[in-house]
Amino acid sequence: MTMFRIFLITFLLVLTIYSVIVVANHGISLFVPFFGAIVDMTWSGQFNLDFMGFLALSGLWVSWRNDFSPAGIGLGVLAFFGGMIFLPIYLLYLLATNNGATATVLLGSRRLAALQKG
Repeated sequence: MTMFRIFLITFLLVLTIYSVIVVANHGISLFVPFFGAIVDMTWSGQFNLDFMGFLALSGLWVSWRNDFSPAGIGLGVLAFFGGMIFLPIYLLYLLATNNGATATVLLGSRRLAALQKG
């Protein structure tokens, strides 16, 4: 778990610094180039569409883990739009509040308890 935490923290720091530089150089407008490449059907667009699938999967997992509650859906939206800025923070929080229990982090305590009951 230590290496996983180190990865999350390192990637979060690298991505945050990189994002600040990109915003400083190109502004915050990300939707036009992102979706424009998809509409143009270029390799950049293919990568963006693939990446958007991972964002959707991340958002669905976060919402599912939180039982699709209003807060869970809100966190899922944050996961979708926040990407790897959101996910390391969320996972580090879950690891810290669940004493590193991987099953609880992945499933949530309610689902884990149901599995353990049989």
